[in-house]
Amino acid sequence: MSYTLLRHLFFKLASSALAIVGAVAFMLLLPRLIPGDAATVILGPRATPEAVAALRSRMGLDLSFPEQFLGFFARLFRGDFGVDAVNSRPIAQLIVAALPNTIILALSAMGLALLFGVPLALLSARRPGGWFDRVSAFASVGFVAAPSFVVSILLLLFFAKRLGWFPVLGAGEPGNIPDQLHHLVLPAFALAVGWIGYIARLLRSSLLEVLGEAHIRTMQAYGVSEGRILLKYALKLAWIPTLAIVGMGIGELLGGAVFAEVIFNRPGLGTLVVKAILERNYTIAQGGMFVIVALFVLATLIADLLQSFSDPRERQRLIGQRATA
Repeated sequence: MSYTLLRHLFFKLASSALAIVGAVAFMLLLPRLIPGDAATVILGPRATPEAVAALRSRMGLDLSFPEQFLGFFARLFRGDFGVDAVNSRPIAQLIVAALPNTIILALSAMGLALLFGVPLALLSARRPGGWFDRVSAFASVGFVAAPSFVVSILLLLFFAKRLGWFPVLGAGEPGNIPDQLHHLVLPAFALAVGWIGYIARLLRSSLLEVLGEAHIRTMQAYGVSEGRILLKYALKLAWIPTLAIVGMGIGELLGGAVFAEVIFNRPGLGTLVVKAILERNYTIAQGGMFVIVALFVLATLIADLLQSFSDPRERQRLIGQRATA
């Protein structure tokens, strides 16, 4: 393994670790930043000082920030997210139960974004400046600018309440896959709308750049069909810069799914964290937020590495140093 590749991996892993450490520090500071005592809010104003002190101890609020920080990572390295201080439930079990719904929602949203965004980019790049390209540009900007929670509410009101085509709330009956897919359509599309426009414009720009290269013009001069050039050659090269955005998008969708989960009342990690914050149950909120941040960092890291190794020039720079190392 070349020195350049090792250095590249080291810096990527180090930056990912720093991002996670920073997120953990913020999560542990959260109870100190929000006014009011969490233990008093949870137990109510009639709670005895002894009960409040006992709950603060179980939540770790009586510890200093360095003690909380080191204790969090010490438990984490043992695979222990702690115990819900209010109901004495293992937090890991709560996260494991909620996480699949959030992952499915995020991946479904990105799948829909690619399903609609890639064809829009191909059709726009085929006739740049044409009527379809102008309409697609206008629609894409609108999609990107639309907040996901606003789109969620509009979809809920129109397609669920008014037309009755889709269920209003919930994630479907457990074990009934058609029913779960039926419940998944609206929240997944609400999250996908912004990324449809983003992927369409980004991929279109990359396609136009690739189509302007000399080897593509040579193929056009030799009479290679336009569709073959777009799908077999241009798309393969133009996809490389989009790959990192897709990975980052999956990570952002994992965090952004909270709006769709709350609005559509889906049992997921975002709903778990929001409910815990509203109830001041910070032990659950910290564990859930850590998983969301870790998944975002992991998705971004994997996408960045895939982008590096998908680009022949970057791959040669990273691996091709072996002979001179």
